[in-house]
Amino acid sequence: MLMPSLYPLLLRPEFAERPWGARDLSPIYPGPRCEKPVGEVWLTGDENRVVNGPLAGRTLGQLCREYGRALVGESARETERFPLLIKFLFPRAKLSVQVHPDDEAARSVGQLCGKTECWYVLAAEPGAQVALGLKPGVTREQLARAIEEVRAEELLNWVEIHAGEMIYVDAGTVHTIGPGSILVETQQNSDTTYRLYDYGRPRQIHVEQGLEAAKERTRAGKVKRNDRATTLVASPSFLVEKFGLCQRRRFEAAHSPQIFLALDGAGAAESPGGAAVSFAPGDALVVPAAVGQVGIRPHQDLEMLRMTLPSEPMLEPETILG
Repeated sequence: MLMPSLYPLLLRPEFAERPWGARDLSPIYPGPRCEKPVGEVWLTGDENRVVNGPLAGRTLGQLCREYGRALVGESARETERFPLLIKFLFPRAKLSVQVHPDDEAARSVGQLCGKTECWYVLAAEPGAQVALGLKPGVTREQLARAIEEVRAEELLNWVEIHAGEMIYVDAGTVHTIGPGSILVETQQNSDTTYRLYDYGRPRQIHVEQGLEAAKERTRAGKVKRNDRATTLVASPSFLVEKFGLCQRRRFEAAHSPQIFLALDGAGAAESPGGAAVSFAPGDALVVPAAVGQVGIRPHQDLEMLRMTLPSEPMLEPETILG
C-alpha cells in the first residue's frame, strides 16, 4: 500500500501526572483545574498522536519508524526515532536532584543517546530558582557524603530565574528545578534520569549510577544572547529560536524537522500542496524534513518558538551562572 505523503503534523499533547506538578496549567492550557497535579506536558514524544490529515491517529514514534529520514532529516543520529523531545514543565514543588548521562555514558549502558536539555523560562514567580551543577570545588565524594547526610542541596549552585531567559543544562550536570515557574524544555530524546537525591522523601534514588554520570564542572547556565537576535540557544544537540510574527514568514530546513510551538496568539502553517494547519498555545506542530519549506501566517500577532537540529557541528553555548 502506498504511504501518504508527509505534511505538517499537529500533535495532541500528553499530560503526565507528577507529585510536584500544578493543577492550574494556565496561561498555556486555560480551563478547569486538573484533579491531579500535572508536572509535564509532552509534545513530541513517541506516543504523541497526529490529529490532522491522512495520518491522524498515528503516533510520532510509528511515523518515524515508517518514514525514517524523510521525517527526521539527515542531521538526526537515529533514522527511526524523533530526535527532540519538547515538554512544558509546571513545577509547584522542588523536583528531585537529578543527573543525565552524556552520549558516551548512555551508550555504555545500552541507551541510544544521552540527555542534554535546555529550559526556556516562559513565566517565573519572584524568587523562582533552579540548581545548576555543583558549587566550585565540590567533588563527587563530598556530594556522596552530603546525600547520605540529607543536605545535598547545600552543595548546588542555586540560580534565580526570570521570564525570557534560556537555561542550558548539558548532560552530566547535577540539577533540579524549584517551584514557581513555567518552562519549555527542549532535550535530546532520552528519558534516562538518575535521581541522586530527594530531600529525604521516600522515593528510589540512583546514587551509584548518578555519581558515575555526574561531572564536577559543566557548561550549564543562563545562555548569553543579544536581545535583538532570534536565537535563544545554539548547541551541538539543538537550536531554539523565538519569533514574534505580525505577517507571514517562510521557514526552511531540509536537514531537520522543524517544531513550532505557539506561546501567545495563534497561527497557521502553509506548505506546498497541503492544507493549512492552525496551531495555538500548547500545540506542537512538526514539519517533516521532507516537507522542507513552510509558511507561518499569524492570526493577528503570534509569539512562537522554533526548534531544529544544527546543520553542522557546533560548540556549546556561552553561559553564565547568576
